[in-house]
Amino acid sequence: MRTKLTLIGLALISYTAADAQLMITNDSLFKTADQMLLANELFLSGEPFAEALGYNLDLLDPFTPNVPDSISYTTGIEGYEYSRYLLGSVISRSGIGLHMMWSPMIGMMAAMEPSGFDGTYTGGMVNGYTQDDELMKMVGQFTTNAGQMAPMNPFPQFADFMSGNTHLPQSVAPDFRMDFSTLRWDRSKMDKTLNPAAMGQTLLKQYYWAQDMLGAYHDAADNTIEADGTITPDSIGNPHFDPNNDVYHGGNALDGFIGQVLTAEGVNKTLFLVNQLAYDGTALGMVDPATYDPANGIQYFPHKIAVTEEILDPMLPPAMNSLAVTDASSELFDQLSYLWGALNFKNMMDPNINDAAHYAYHTVFDGDPFPASMQETGMPGPFDLMMGTSKVIFLNSLAMHYNGVEGTFVSTSGLNGGSVQMGNTVSAFDAGYMLVVLKKFVEEFTGTPLAPMAQSALVAQANYVLANLHDNTGGYYNGYVIGNGPDGSPKTLRSQAAVVRGLYAAYEATGDNAYLTGANDAYNELINMYYVPDQQVFRTTYGNAMATYTPRDLAVLAGALRNAELIGTQPDAAAIYTRVSKNVYNGMLLTEAEESGETGGDSDGDGIPYVAGGTLPFVFAASADYLTGSTGIANADRSTSNGLYPNPATTSTTLSLDLPASASVTVNVYDLSGKLAHSQPQQSVSAGTQLLHLNLQGLEQGTYFVRVLQAGEVVSIDKLTVVR
Repeated sequence: MRTKLTLIGLALISYTAADAQLMITNDSLFKTADQMLLANELFLSGEPFAEALGYNLDLLDPFTPNVPDSISYTTGIEGYEYSRYLLGSVISRSGIGLHMMWSPMIGMMAAMEPSGFDGTYTGGMVNGYTQDDELMKMVGQFTTNAGQMAPMNPFPQFADFMSGNTHLPQSVAPDFRMDFSTLRWDRSKMDKTLNPAAMGQTLLKQYYWAQDMLGAYHDAADNTIEADGTITPDSIGNPHFDPNNDVYHGGNALDGFIGQVLTAEGVNKTLFLVNQLAYDGTALGMVDPATYDPANGIQYFPHKIAVTEEILDPMLPPAMNSLAVTDASSELFDQLSYLWGALNFKNMMDPNINDAAHYAYHTVFDGDPFPASMQETGMPGPFDLMMGTSKVIFLNSLAMHYNGVEGTFVSTSGLNGGSVQMGNTVSAFDAGYMLVVLKKFVEEFTGTPLAPMAQSALVAQANYVLANLHDNTGGYYNGYVIGNGPDGSPKTLRSQAAVVRGLYAAYEATGDNAYLTGANDAYNELINMYYVPDQQVFRTTYGNAMATYTPRDLAVLAGALRNAELIGTQPDAAAIYTRVSKNVYNGMLLTEAEESGETGGDSDGDGIPYVAGGTLPFVFAASADYLTGSTGIANADRSTSNGLYPNPATTSTTLSLDLPASASVTVNVYDLSGKLAHSQPQQSVSAGTQLLHLNLQGLEQGTYFVRVLQAGEVVSIDKLTVVR
């Protein structure tokens, strides 16, 4: 829901539309885990980011781009809606998963119905199956609870496939918003493999939208009603919906309906995970979260499980026929992804939290529309399911991925004869995001024996990042091989940004200023060595002028820049995020619709076509290249620059430059928009350490980049703050 807040005085940001240099290199492959990670980071960098910056979101109009300014529009409209596009494409339109008709809860409820139930909710269509009737019964209940009719031809799913092909087999019809039939993907081109990261990142996104949508009520006129613990859509003394009190679930009718659907999908996904996808090294089966202890035999969730399907009736969606493990490894990103989603749903369902949002959630998880918790009924409900699943994954992560001697989580492990075979590779990306999830785990399990275990692992992992992944010339290695040393491959944007993301989380969890300093240093490295201010883009690999972007890169970058602004109080991060979003994120989104100001063709002039009439959905390209040019920072030799002093500076500063041989150099100073603010004439500089004086009298207060070029190639770059 959009909240009224005061608009703070942030300067308007100029930008250019997506540059012709951004070239999409793959618009066919959709990797669910990466696209949904991007959806999650975009959600957090959307309305929550805008609100944290102090914007009044009621001032935004999707059809008036960049008003009141670019930051508010990028976060409050574009980031928010792009996130919604991705979720809708995955869980209700594409069909990239197993249909809710065959989900665990629908099956259990259908089995409990009396004889003669077949055809009751499907217009008398008797086909030998009751799951279709049970699904329609559930949808009817959600419709009543929210006062909102369901769209036509959705494909709700409870388990998400690993990947698919985004090229649609038909053109999108103009009525796509209420009829999803033309948004369906080609099922024959999907990789029908279940993967915990794909399922987990989708679960997390389902949580983000469900908690947003179900955190208030509305009346028949669709006016929002804030929950206060006394207002309820239920009957007095009864958890069932009261059709006569003019109070409905959800902040508005559409939110109420979608929020219930998302929750049902998330609950069924998790029930399916623990009931059928636990692996003991030999066979798939069930794990009991209530009694699970890995010391008595590990049951974990493997990296890839292939699905075969069958058509039971030509009028029904395909049903799962069999499951087979095709990659038995335990991948850390898989585990943390699902853990992240389950922890957040646990919080939403927690009967012990009482605030405005949870007052509304309590009426959702009170027996109607979803079961209450065990502490309330004596029978386990969705809250207990999410809490138990979180416990299982956390314990398995410790048992299979945590090297206690080294104090770090390794990225890949497995079982051999029932014994753990732990890998030795530490990924900077995985380590960063594990810190994010451990912080959440500590919060959710405070007061239990598991919280100190998670806190200890968090501190050890953060210390390991600082001690072993930090490069002594600046930046962070992509990884570390225990017993061999750091990964020597060129450092990547993804690794630097993940370290930023993780160390800020570690600081929030501990209050240890060493982590804050480490995060800020990593952020400065990210800006100094990867950001190209005159082109308003980021390099993706150190030393390479050709940037190659993927949804995973865009995801972690959004998270790093957001938290640098909010936690590290880096004053330029939101502005940089906005500029890069215009030049890269927008250019990689394949299509958009009314929610972000598009009404046909390219009505808003941002280079993104309208979805109707085309054959591509609202998702991001799998990859795109951007040639940043030879004058960018990627050619800088870090060892040649000793920095600026003083910095911050008022009227002048001195650049210390160490050259192996005499040369003619040029010093240019750029502002954050990439505009050349000051240039000193070319001068001859002798070999060795030399001091170059910069006069700052003509520069306004702000942040600048100082570049030294030799024969057109950058030999140093430094960030300079001018104060008055």
